[in-house]
Amino acid sequence: MDNKKGFTLIELLIVIAIIGILAVIAIPAYVGQQKSAARSEAYSNLQSLRLLEEQFFAENGSYAPTPPPGPVTLNGTAAIQGVLTGFRPGNATQFNYAVRQQNGTGLPNNVPFPYGGASAALADANQPCFIATATGIAGTRVAGDIFAIDCNNVRNW
Repeated sequence: MDNKKGFTLIELLIVIAIIGILAVIAIPAYVGQQKSAARSEAYSNLQSLRLLEEQFFAENGSYAPTPPPGPVTLNGTAAIQGVLTGFRPGNATQFNYAVRQQNGTGLPNNVPFPYGGASAALADANQPCFIATATGIAGTRVAGDIFAIDCNNVRNW
């Protein structure tokens, strides 16, 4: 009696095919979850920026930093943290943050947000205002995504 134990080539190919099918289904779902998580982090960080700006306004009577006449833009996390020290976006952030203020001159009515939507019209053109943006960093899963929020809590997400 010839007793050969082991798997046949057909059985091994079937197992490999099943593993491949499961991978094809699972990997896009995983990537989608990572993208969704990064976007949620950006939304949360923009809300945090808005609240820090409102806190600064309540304490100082103007949004941070108080610019000379005309707009001022803080680009990057380090620049923002230099003025709004409570801003902590985390080490895994896939977005670059910027805040644009126009204290005393207001933002023009319906300032367009990047990639859709418009800031709410201000009742008084001299009302101080800001727009905070999160831009996806090139080479990450969220490259090309841009989200924004303004002093009236109008957002484009």
